[in-house]
Amino acid sequence: MAAHGRLLPFPPAPCYGAGAMTTFTILLGGELEPTPRLAGQIAGSRVVAADSGVAHAATLGLVPELWLGDFDSMPEIVPEPVRDVPRLVFPTDKDKTDGELAVEAALHRGASSLIMVGAFGGPRADHAFLHLALALRLAGNGIDIVLTSGRQEGVPLRPGRTRFDYGDGTPFSILTFSDLAGLGITGAKWPLHDVAVPFGSSLTLSNEVSGELEITLNSGRALLLARPQSCNQTG
Repeated sequence: MAAHGRLLPFPPAPCYGAGAMTTFTILLGGELEPTPRLAGQIAGSRVVAADSGVAHAATLGLVPELWLGDFDSMPEIVPEPVRDVPRLVFPTDKDKTDGELAVEAALHRGASSLIMVGAFGGPRADHAFLHLALALRLAGNGIDIVLTSGRQEGVPLRPGRTRFDYGDGTPFSILTFSDLAGLGITGAKWPLHDVAVPFGSSLTLSNEVSGELEITLNSGRALLLARPQSCNQTG
């Protein structure tokens, strides 16, 4: 990964007209469990596939507008609807993962929100970690983002207040990527009020929704990881 390859420029994006949908689904190579909630999240979105993530396209009934990567892990049998999708090939020796390149392609095409499908699990734990860290960076730049396997869902937490419409009993944890200041959790089995959480603390793991979940944060980098039964996020 440290070697530098010559990266090709992204091709011009298709013209969808003014006011086009700016939510993109990014198909990654991690685990996927199709659910009605996931189907609702990706409905009407534009789609970019990263290498082996294209295998999820048929499962979800999607046809990407772009398929990119170094194609070192592409499926042996390419589903028929995907065979004619435009491909952008990168060298194997490059300094970005296929997933990060797919995200950049979506942003280049005007994405303001991303649904990263297949962001968890899979054969590469380092790539899964990168997806979490990348999501936090993108959220800090104003991009709305959800990471999902269908069974699990991750949402970066920005400073301020975020409400979630999760059903009672939904398990969730808050993963810390730095020291946190002023963390508050209401609508949970174990609420917190304006606490400081050191990086690496297990204080915010294994909680459960009880009521209307609301999380406040003064500063720090964190991500909510839940196993949703039914939910919608509001700012």
